[in-house]
Amino acid sequence: MSITKPTTLDDRAQLLLKALIDLYIRDGQPVGSRTLAQDSGIGLSPATIRNVMADLEGLGLVSSPHTSAGRIPTAQGYRLFVDTMLKVQPLDSKEVNELKKQLNPNMNSHSLMKSASVMLSNITHLAGMVMTPRMDALSIKHLEFLSLSNRRVLAILVINDKEVHNQIINTGREYSPSELQQAANYINAHILGHDLSTMREMVKRELQQTQQEMNDLMKLVIEMSSKVVEQESAAEQDELLVDGQLNLMGFDDLSNVEKLKCLFEAFQKKRDILHLLDRCQYGDGVQIFIGQESGYGPLDDCSVITSPYRVGGEVVGVLGVIGPTRMAYNRVIPIVDITARLLSAALSPKD
Repeated sequence: MSITKPTTLDDRAQLLLKALIDLYIRDGQPVGSRTLAQDSGIGLSPATIRNVMADLEGLGLVSSPHTSAGRIPTAQGYRLFVDTMLKVQPLDSKEVNELKKQLNPNMNSHSLMKSASVMLSNITHLAGMVMTPRMDALSIKHLEFLSLSNRRVLAILVINDKEVHNQIINTGREYSPSELQQAANYINAHILGHDLSTMREMVKRELQQTQQEMNDLMKLVIEMSSKVVEQESAAEQDELLVDGQLNLMGFDDLSNVEKLKCLFEAFQKKRDILHLLDRCQYGDGVQIFIGQESGYGPLDDCSVITSPYRVGGEVVGVLGVIGPTRMAYNRVIPIVDITARLLSAALSPKD
């Protein structure tokens, strides 16, 4: 996510803009010309710096919250900073190993994703979030049927080698264990290693045949597999795991009661945030939305940093953080990136 630079800044203006943003991220206070003269290290007088700051303000890169105060970066200023001036700080091997310990591959998928959202929140002191995978994206490894009473069948699905989904489905008649075994054998032969959407397409193809062309086994396969697909699809909901929302109350940038109320309502409803994350599945690597770039009003004063995660090389979900635009981008970006990589590794089936 990037914008076109409003103009080409000379070296002096770039250095001062970077110094101002670094100081504002560090201290959270508007930065005055005298402070920049002392801390920028480029040997300019406060008067010269005031002139450059006026130019940057005219370009929409900084603003003055009060007439007598210093200046703060705008969303446009942050974007230019992130796109052209930022140097990220890669995590060292010790930090990466600590993160790996918290994403144990032996945990089930939901626990891994929950751990990832907690971990993102704890490390960045922002709100961490993980969009869980859709069932359509997960590989079905095995399916079994167990006959119950009153025309009911227990369907047992093994997903991605570690998740077990149990369903009770109602059938048109009683089926014997041998019939159910035949149906399971047929379905397993056709779906092994594929996802739910493939299974759904298989059912559609078979249903296009006339009843006369289907033998009893095929009718049973159609009934059972279609009911499994229907129930999994009905149960399938994108879920957003969020941790650390209360961290955001500690930032002066978001301390306005109405802003916080809107933001917390957004976390509660989840729908629009999920829509934003869904868009991120089609991007490559880390994506950064600053202020209004998210297209979602409650996040206008926030930055969102996301990265997709994968299972078996295929993108199945997105994780990231939400915080004020005044965040340590150089630190947060690599944390989001490595967390996505570690979660991908923990979720992917091992050969």
